[in-house]
Amino acid sequence: MCEWCFGPLEVVYDYEAIASVISRERVAAGPQTIWRYADLLPANPQGAVDLGAGMTPLLRADRLGSELGLPELWLKNDTVNPTGSFKDRVVSVALTRARELGFKVAACASTGNLANSVAAHAARAGMRSVVFIPSDLETQKVVTTAVFGGTLVAVDGTYDDVNRLCAELASEYPTWAFVNVNVRSYYAEGSKTLAFEVAEQLGWQAPDHVVVPIASGSQLTKIAKGFRELHKVGLLEEEPSVRVSGAQSAGCAPVADAFVSGADFVKPVKPSGIAKSLAIGNPADGGYALQEVRASGGAVGSVTDDEIVEGIKLLARTEGVFAETAGGVTVAVLAKLAASGVVRPDEKVVAYITGNGLKTLDAVAASCGPTATVAPRLEAFQASVNVADWR
Repeated sequence: MCEWCFGPLEVVYDYEAIASVISRERVAAGPQTIWRYADLLPANPQGAVDLGAGMTPLLRADRLGSELGLPELWLKNDTVNPTGSFKDRVVSVALTRARELGFKVAACASTGNLANSVAAHAARAGMRSVVFIPSDLETQKVVTTAVFGGTLVAVDGTYDDVNRLCAELASEYPTWAFVNVNVRSYYAEGSKTLAFEVAEQLGWQAPDHVVVPIASGSQLTKIAKGFRELHKVGLLEEEPSVRVSGAQSAGCAPVADAFVSGADFVKPVKPSGIAKSLAIGNPADGGYALQEVRASGGAVGSVTDDEIVEGIKLLARTEGVFAETAGGVTVAVLAKLAASGVVRPDEKVVAYITGNGLKTLDAVAASCGPTATVAPRLEAFQASVNVADWR
């Protein structure tokens, strides 16, 4: 973090040196994880803290695309990462670098997915972990953090309250690596692999348009940066011109509000709503995300809780992918942007689905249940469920 403006710091690379060694063949010969792109990451892959994150499926979403009027729609399905979200990418990079720098304890402020990932990677690395979460977090995310045996601290307050506490603790405990505070610059670089993989999986081509959920805004900015880096080092022949759009919940939409109002700054808000993994009211990279979207010709949209639930169900019904609430936000905003013509039918579109639906079961539990409850007899089934024309 910059001591002058408190904004995020950027890792600097020698792209000429990287270009002299990296190649598509070198990448292809690497592991089936994010570490195949080690030349473009700020940590040594030897001895990486690695649970196997990355190289997740890029799925052609023909059925969802048909419903939305998008003939070439793809889903980057990060629900299948080791702890069920894209956070495994950033944590693997952050803790690998943290160990190189001599940190002893893994820590974070989290809305849930990061808590899962830090606790799991710390366990893998044999490090102590101290994870801080808002006290109203979904039960599933609490359990799937605590199971790894680290220290889990629930804080009465919002994520922004938790983050402020962690910023204070980082100065008090200098051997603690708060992955999204004092090693944030390295942590954020892990999100670039979401761009690297998409380009490689598309045959070393960039898409025309991507839709990315926004919490802190870091993921969106790093995905955009990732496509540009691939061209800088020669892995993409043509300079990419990727339109970048963002997705937020109406309960916490500071970046979307700024985009719609035409503001040049992001005004903090108090989060509410079911999309807790995106509930960062004062996003550290929000202003940068806003700039990236505007410069690329994209947009930022927001959706209500009801629309989020419908987005989760639409994705599951059409493509067999069960996403958490952040995925519902992405799909619902994608639908709105497609309907308004911002996302166009002639574009190759990638929507990033960043977390598994098993983490937020409460969001859909009320509207998802048995079609019928019947006695164990043929006539009871036939009387209750109309499948007469299914033969």
